[in-house]
Amino acid sequence: MKRILLTTVSLGVLGLVSPALGADLPYAKAPQAVAAPVYDWTGGYVGVFGGGGLGNHNLNNANGPAGNANFTVNYDSSGFIAGGEAGYNWQSGNYVVGFEGDAFWSGIKGSDLTQQLGVVDQSNLRWGGTLRARGGIAVDRLLLFFTGGWAFGDILHTNTTGGVIDQFHNHQSGLAAGGGIAYAITNNVIGKLEYRYYDLGKYDRTGNPLTPNGQLPYSVNNTYSVVTIGFDFKFGGPVVAKY
Repeated sequence: MKRILLTTVSLGVLGLVSPALGADLPYAKAPQAVAAPVYDWTGGYVGVFGGGGLGNHNLNNANGPAGNANFTVNYDSSGFIAGGEAGYNWQSGNYVVGFEGDAFWSGIKGSDLTQQLGVVDQSNLRWGGTLRARGGIAVDRLLLFFTGGWAFGDILHTNTTGGVIDQFHNHQSGLAAGGGIAYAITNNVIGKLEYRYYDLGKYDRTGNPLTPNGQLPYSVNNTYSVVTIGFDFKFGGPVVAKY
């Protein structure tokens, strides 16, 4: 009987003492969620780019050069391109929209000399530029984008017939479209790889009744495909935290 009573008293004392001891013991806080940095593409930027391109030119006249009816010739051009750009992006969620303008110098030129027609036509894209809208999807520092808008350029055309040179400038305008991939190397420096297609339309060499070098009037259609790499410096749009 004494043993049972002693055991009961001991358990009661232990129950009273345990909460007091527990209050003095150290405890660990639950870990808090750490904010993951996410890149924000919002902001203005300026940059430079360079690369190479190919042109395609289709010279046509239903009457043909003097003595050649239904004359059509197609020839290519190639060369380097370099320029500068500026633009602005807005980001909402994973979507990025913006606008961009650029101007470039070009050495893309070519002729139909190898076709041995007796008449040599050469096209030389000397300079140009674009004003475009942009849109894309961002995954943190990676941006996949497409672009399209207005393009313009200066094409120097040279026609040589029997030693007579007929050279003239064409200020052309048309459409530009393309896309690419960009990556924010740092918070302010962005690298990108881009493809663009330019359709600078058709220009006409008129004459009454012949061009200055004795050709019948003709027209030339001009398109270009260009691949460039570039670097932009971005202003504003800080990196934000996402939980």
